[in-house]
Amino acid sequence: MKKALYLLFVLVVLCSCQPSAKLADLPKINGYWEITSVEFPDGNHKEYSINESFDYFDIKNQKGYRKKVMPQLDGTFLTNDLSESISAQEKDGKLILICLTPYAQWKETVLILTDQELVIENDSHKKYHYKKAQPINLIPHEQKTKQ
Repeated sequence: MKKALYLLFVLVVLCSCQPSAKLADLPKINGYWEITSVEFPDGNHKEYSINESFDYFDIKNQKGYRKKVMPQLDGTFLTNDLSESISAQEKDGKLILICLTPYAQWKETVLILTDQELVIENDSHKKYHYKKAQPINLIPHEQKTKQ
């Protein structure tokens, strides 16, 4: 019985030690992020090995936007005029993103935010796992097409 209680105590301590994102971490979200997996509430996972689009975040002073961008072989990105307005706040020790489009508004909780990893949980309790992305450049500089 003592071993079971000790094990339970250790598990609680380990779970509570997981770092949570704070408002002070928010500048780390800026840039390009590539989704790696989605964790569903029922425990299922969906892995993404190749992505046609990245999420680009630009947030300053707790306000900004997120938009989908498509990486090109020459290191540039194709974009469109669609974006989500984002405002960030810290509530109950959690970093919350309030997302707004002309059609909807929702909240997302940032669970993990480091220089290379981002995990966001939406209102449906789906967890989106991202890794920091870099532009793809497969065309040597002197061979780039003129735009």
